[in-house]
Amino acid sequence: MSLTHSPDMHKSLIARIPFQTGRELAEWFAHLESGPAFLRREERANWLADEHGICDRYAAAIVHEYEIRRRMRLFGA
Repeated sequence: MSLTHSPDMHKSLIARIPFQTGRELAEWFAHLESGPAFLRREERANWLADEHGICDRYAAAIVHEYEIRRRMRLFGA
């Protein structure tokens, strides 16, 4: 599974997540923070997809967005 999307595809996936999954991004981020401590993005996305039964593309987009926002919190932007 490729975890790299174009910026436009990523924005589109992120915008559809609440509708497609029934959960807001903040809820998904909380799941990532309370879940297993995987080192690799792909491992986190696979866990999220398997554990919560969501499409792997949405799981990858959630993990990618989580990492973007986490970097912004830690290092400012």
